[in-house]
Amino acid sequence: MPAQRTGAARGLPTPDWVRPVVRFRSSRPDLLLCAGLLVVIMVVQAWNIGNFPALSDDEGTYLSQAWAVQQGEGLAHYTYWYDHPPLGWIQIAFLTWIPSLIAPETMTVATMRVVMLIVSAACAVLLFVLARRLWLPRWAAGLAMLLFGLSPLSVVLQREIFLDNIAVMWMLLAFCLAASPKRHLWHHFAAGLAAAVSVLTKETMLLVLPALLVTMWRYSHRDTRKFAVTGAVTACALIGLSYPLYALLNNELLPGPGHVSLIDGITYQMSRPGSGFILEAGTGSHGVLTSWLYYDVVLPVGGLAGAALLLLTMRWSVTARALAGPSLVVAILAVVALRPDGYLPAMYVIQALPFLALVLAGGAASVAHAVLRRPTGRTIARTERRLRTGLAAVLALAGLVYVSASWYEGNRDALTKDANAPYRAAAAWMDTEVDDPARTRVLVDDALWLDLVHDGFTPGTGVIWFYKADLDPAVTKTLPRGWQDIDYVVSSPTVRRDAADLPNVKAALEHSTPVAVFGEGEDRIEIRRVDPAGGEL
Repeated sequence: MPAQRTGAARGLPTPDWVRPVVRFRSSRPDLLLCAGLLVVIMVVQAWNIGNFPALSDDEGTYLSQAWAVQQGEGLAHYTYWYDHPPLGWIQIAFLTWIPSLIAPETMTVATMRVVMLIVSAACAVLLFVLARRLWLPRWAAGLAMLLFGLSPLSVVLQREIFLDNIAVMWMLLAFCLAASPKRHLWHHFAAGLAAAVSVLTKETMLLVLPALLVTMWRYSHRDTRKFAVTGAVTACALIGLSYPLYALLNNELLPGPGHVSLIDGITYQMSRPGSGFILEAGTGSHGVLTSWLYYDVVLPVGGLAGAALLLLTMRWSVTARALAGPSLVVAILAVVALRPDGYLPAMYVIQALPFLALVLAGGAASVAHAVLRRPTGRTIARTERRLRTGLAAVLALAGLVYVSASWYEGNRDALTKDANAPYRAAAAWMDTEVDDPARTRVLVDDALWLDLVHDGFTPGTGVIWFYKADLDPAVTKTLPRGWQDIDYVVSSPTVRRDAADLPNVKAALEHSTPVAVFGEGEDRIEIRRVDPAGGEL
């Protein structure tokens, strides 16, 4: 069996605790360990996937846009305005194509979350492969895989139909190709292509590209390094330029009257109001951080500490240099999150999760080696060996107990709670209680949009994504009387939160009365009938 080259054979210093290992696809122990851990991860992530977490408007938007691609309606279920590159939901359309073809009514957010398990499985396997290519021992690669796959943050966020999850899969593939032990030039070109696909899936992955370049530089052969890096950068740039080229060919690159434009989309994204300093209590960013730490403290805090330690010891530690790329990813994402006036979405942490797990496992491997290694030039006495082994066992057991206790609450919610019963009840009510859905107009968030399309409501102008009632001219022209042309509003937390800035939606809510309420408190779903006469009900 061909042995994997160590760092020394590749012109790089190798940690003295690294042994040459067989290639992943030819190594039965690696395959068995990876397969066993993957089964555990998939069971945990699949259990109760349709019921927790609560459906989000973003999930519904991406899935509805994927539905529009499948139906040949264009790149979105409404006017595509360059808010994100479309490649992300085109991939979702591909993943959901067969289920929607066999049973069209299953094309809803809760049901189609199952396809995200494919993405989660691919990410977990790629992380294991990357850990082995970055010289981590087998047990540490398995640890990274478990930290990534079983963290409550991952269990909750990877279930959701987010572009970030798909983008992370492509970026992990790019890192695996950049650290390929064969060092073929086409591997590095392919890494550039995979990186471009990642960025075109979710543009925030641009932040990770410098770390990918560092990894490629360190793991490429010195004789072909310039060719490899140049080829990867060229491949990435050429594929990336396809997005503005598409806009240019559609006469939608520059702003102008009567059409959307890529520049307008970028301007909007860059001018979004900031959510405050992440460490300042009461800000939106601090609320997002609190929600992350509610589910998991171990991975974010431990990963940040591990990355900081590796970066600070890079001059002296071969292990730190081996993990320079992942450590740099964590550092870059942390610095961007710390911007005083930046906008911090809840899914931002998704792109950091695998790299946090990787540097944390790498730190654990370094500690284990420091405890168990034999000092140079002397033989360890039996008593000392037993003490070292005992200390390592105690540290491992303490870590296991702490992590298990920390993760218990977050994963218990994910495995047992039903946060989507109000959405299901609202969809069922609209299906059974509205007599003529084809002639009824209802405002909803995108989490329910496809449910109502399957129930017979007219896509786009009958069942209306509530933002579009005020912001999309193609929709507003079908509402000559504005909110008075609306029959129902399905008032979800998202609708109530954003209605203040949407005149038609706000007026429809003010001149309506609830006819059915599902759930309690802030998470309730209200079905409200609008009074067309304009009187407050």
